[in-house]
Formats: sequence, C-alpha cells, structure tokens
Amino acid sequence: MAVKLFMLLVFFGVMVGIGLYCRRHATDVNGFVLGGRSVGPWLTAFAYGTSYFSAVVFVGYAGQFGWKYGIAATWAGIGNAVLGSLLAWVVLGRRTRIMTQHLDSATMPEFFGRRFGSPSLKIAASVIIFIFLIPYTASLYNGLSRLFGMAFNIDYSLCVVVMAVLTGVYVIAGGYMATAINDFIQGIIMLFGICAVIGAVLSSQGGFTAALAGLAQVPGEGASGPVAEAPGVFASFFGPDPVNLLGVVILTSLGTWGLPQMVQKFYAIKSEKSINTGTVISTLFAMVVAGGCYFLGGFGRLFADKMEYNPDGSIAGGFDSIIPTMLSGLPDLLIAVVVILVLSASMSTLSSLVLTSSSTLTLDLLKGHIVKNMDEKRQLFIMRCLIVVFIAISVVLAIIQYRSSVTFIAQLMGVSWGALAGAFLAPFLYGLYWRGTTRAACWASFIFSTVVMLADISPLKARFPALLVSPINCGAFCMIAGLIIVPVVSLFTARPRMELVADAFSCYEEKVTVRKSQALGDPQ
Repeated sequence: MAVKLFMLLVFFGVMVGIGLYCRRHATDVNGFVLGGRSVGPWLTAFAYGTSYFSAVVFVGYAGQFGWKYGIAATWAGIGNAVLGSLLAWVVLGRRTRIMTQHLDSATMPEFFGRRFGSPSLKIAASVIIFIFLIPYTASLYNGLSRLFGMAFNIDYSLCVVVMAVLTGVYVIAGGYMATAINDFIQGIIMLFGICAVIGAVLSSQGGFTAALAGLAQVPGEGASGPVAEAPGVFASFFGPDPVNLLGVVILTSLGTWGLPQMVQKFYAIKSEKSINTGTVISTLFAMVVAGGCYFLGGFGRLFADKMEYNPDGSIAGGFDSIIPTMLSGLPDLLIAVVVILVLSASMSTLSSLVLTSSSTLTLDLLKGHIVKNMDEKRQLFIMRCLIVVFIAISVVLAIIQYRSSVTFIAQLMGVSWGALAGAFLAPFLYGLYWRGTTRAACWASFIFSTVVMLADISPLKARFPALLVSPINCGAFCMIAGLIIVPVVSLFTARPRMELVADAFSCYEEKVTVRKSQALGDPQ
C-alpha cells in the first residue's frame, strides 16, 4: 500500500508541477488554447494519442468488445492506428493547420463560422459540443471505480474528486502547453504500462500460445452472428460477429476526424517536420496502446470463472468489470502501475475535453453574442472559470451514474462520439478540400446526426432497425451518412459566395521555399 500511495503522490506532484511551470505560456488566448501554435511533433503526437485513448477504451471498450468478439477485437485497435491516427494526420493535419491559421480560428465552431461566413453555424456547433462532451467527460471516471476498489480502500467519490481537482489545477494554470507536456508523460506511462500488463496477464495463462489455445476451447454460446456456435470462434480471425465489429472499428477510428478535441491538436502544430514526425509517432502510439488494450480484452473469457454473475446470467457490474477481474490477480506493484496507467489515460482525455469545452463556449458562444465587449484578459478568466464548471458537472454526473449503477461506459461514449463526429466530420473534411461545400449542407449534417443520436437514447429507439439500436452502430452510421449528405445537399442548395471561398482557399496557393532534399526544384 505504501508503494502504491507513493507512486500516486509522485504522479500527482509531477502533473501539478508542470501546470505551474507552464503558466508563462498561458498569458493570452492563443497561448492558453493552442500553446502559441508552436508545439513540437512529440508533444503534439502524444497529446493526440492520449486524448484519443482513456479509461473508456482500457476498461469499457476493451472489456466489452473483447468479451463479444474475442481476439478479433484487436482489429479495432488496428483501425484506430491506421484510420484514426495515420490517415487522420495525412488527410487533415497539414490542411487544418494552414486554413485555421489563415482564418485565425482557435476552435472548430470558429472554423465553421469563418469558413462558411455564418455566425449561426458557429453558435450551433458550440452548443452541440457543450451538450455532447458532457456525457463523454462523465464516462471517463467510470473506469476508475473498480480499479481503485481493487487497489485501495478508497471511496470512489473521493477518487473522482481528487482526480478532477488535480486535472483542473494544471489545466487552469498552464493551459494547452501544460496539457501537452503532461500528455507526453502520461503517454509514456501508458505505453510501458499496457505492455507490462499484457505480459503479466498472458503469463498467468501460461503464455500467449497457451492462452490462445485456451480461448479456442471456449464455446460460442451467448455470442451473436451466423458463426457464433463455431468451435474456437473467439480465437478466430474475424470473431463471431464481423458486421458489428466493423461498426466498432468505424466509430472508434473514423470518429477522431470529427471530434473537436482531436482536430484541435492539428491547430497547434509548429512546422512541416512536426506533421511528418507526429504522423509516425501517433500511429505507433495508437498501435501499441489501442491494439494492446483490445488484444488484452480479447482474452477476457479465460477469466469467466472469476466473474460474478447476476441471476439472469449476465455479468455483475456489466462489461466494465471484466478488465478489473482480469487484473485482480496481478502483483501489487503491477496493480499500482495499472492504476496510474488508467489515471494517465483519464486525466489526459479529461484535460483535453474541458479545455475544448471552455474555449468553445467562451470564444464561440459568449464572446460577441452574450458578452459584447470581452478583452483578452476577461476571455482567459472566463475560460478558467468554465473549466471549473465543466469539471464540477462531470464529477456530479459521474457520482450520480455510479450510485445509480449505470455502468456501461461504451454507451455513453458511443452517443457522444456518434453525435459529435457525425455532425462535424463531413462538413469539416469537405470544408478543407471542396470549394463547393455549402452552409445548408453543414446544417443538414449537424441536424441529422444530433437528432438521430438523441433518438437512439429515447423511446424512439424501438423504431430503429435492429442494426442501429446499438449507439456504436448508430454513431458509425451517422458518420458515413454525413459523408453522403454534405455533397448531395451542397449540389442542390445555394452556392457559397465566391469571394468567401476564394479567400479561404488562397492560403493553399501561397508559395513557400523549401530545401532541395524536399523538392527537386526543376526550372520547368
């Protein structure tokens, strides 16, 4: 216990110390929100990766999808690395950095407002972010409850409050730069931690080969899909239900392209070299962390005899109890590492979410609309106050959710990701690349995804096709639908003003000088 507490105190002390150290970078809005657009490749890549993966993935998604799909759940981690990281950086990174700087936009709603010349679009986007980031923020704490109960005799409520307060301290003090530096440290912990945990869990089952052989003996009862009853289905290449697994891959991978807290990382990139290096680092990070989490969860059924079950045969505590059960037999030192790993994942994502929420609400909703004259000093003060408000709301929701025994992390995250990415992905992507994207198409995407995802958590859900009843599949559907809705609506609605479009895309035409190692520079 002494070792565990010492490691926690050191971890918390470093996080707060970095926040205080970075105060000099947070003296204006640009520095507080974007780190002065001067963040290097390693910090940006790790900030992207740690904001991507939280306790939601490690405890909620890894446990649920590993149980449902077996070792095939690893495809979700591979998709996160290739589609959610590599292609996201390649397709969005450079263009996002160039156009957002040209339009002088610090947030995603501000981008929509200036790119399409519509203050109402900016307000609508900020409201959507405010509404749907709250349940995601609350879900971050869920993964900690059972892990802390396993490692310490500490009340869950106290754990949530301490984590929230310490995260708030370093974000309020140091802004984006403190978040980026802490994300780097937390990312290192996550990389080493997940590797150590996988090794220990597989060793407890006799090694990888023995664990895979054991998984192949698990019958397919309770699984869904046409091959559910096949022998060794949980050790097979695509698992018992490839269609629903594809929905998980799309939601958790393509979703990053439209999430404001993820895309905003590209706003702060320092240079071309940072984009190239960051692409490689973030992809490798995702492959280890996400691939490792889902890979670990795939062996969950080997621990079925250690689970507690309800009278109806369901797992007591839901899917969120699977990973903690798998880890309960590890040595104390490794359990301490796991706790810090999950704390790192949760605090890094929490810091990114509250910074995104507070900056969006301040710059896009309050400034110029509700508070007419807001100087830079007042903007910083309001953003810091809103960080406190958002963290407080998330803590209250997390505790209420815990007390009421609502434990399915994946559902909360699925609704949040589906609504945000479904609303923003297509308008943002087309807005960067296609001059013909219209304001009406943006509205269509916003309205469609928010209405569908809200309906998915209402009684109207009963009218949905069976495949879309799951928030995971419904969120993936909204993202794909947006990519179709935006171009179709754009073709049948009023064209955007030519001067507005010409100004937005002029930033891509500006000529720059590079070394011959990057371009031949032929006279013709």
